[in-house]
Amino acid sequence: MKEYWDERFRAGGRIWGESPSRTADHALELFRGNDVTSVLVPGSGYGRNSRLFTGSGMEVTGIEISPEACALARAFDPLTRLFNASALDMSFVADSYDAVYCFNVMHLFREADRRRFVRECTARAKSGGLLFFTVFSEKEPSYGKGAEVEPDTFESKPGRPVHYFTADDLAAQFGNLEVVETGLVEDTEDHGDGPHTHVLRYICLRV
Repeated sequence: MKEYWDERFRAGGRIWGESPSRTADHALELFRGNDVTSVLVPGSGYGRNSRLFTGSGMEVTGIEISPEACALARAFDPLTRLFNASALDMSFVADSYDAVYCFNVMHLFREADRRRFVRECTARAKSGGLLFFTVFSEKEPSYGKGAEVEPDTFESKPGRPVHYFTADDLAAQFGNLEVVETGLVEDTEDHGDGPHTHVLRYICLRV
């Protein structure tokens, strides 16, 4: 996975532009309403979402597996404390956070790693803290394209399996955690092949 994303960021730079996802704007509203001052962002990329939180005065820690993305992030979002590491093992993170914001990372893992990832994120949140995740939904235009390597997980690009979540599937990843809010959102992107819209599921939970 590291090699795949290094090549993407090396070739495309700030692939998704400089504006944050609509889901980051919504997460920020929820975080402000719950007095969040510290945020962990696993899979922080080059910082287009984490910069929204640092710009709002929050203390932000990012974890990003791609050195190429980290180099971009240090120039684009210098206020975020950044670790170049895998989000599947965050044992080096000593702090706990008021909230975790994770944009379009969990669907890149297969089942066993998805559950491991959720455990890692949950362990980094304070008691009463918030988890906010976005993932590809089963309503994505790319659903069903490529080899199905696990149920509802398709490899449309070599080395990049993607899992597509139903509402029940997404909620089930988090066991008995309290669901604060969940829903669908259309998120428009343009990363080299023209504007297109992703149909994302998001879920916000309390630890």
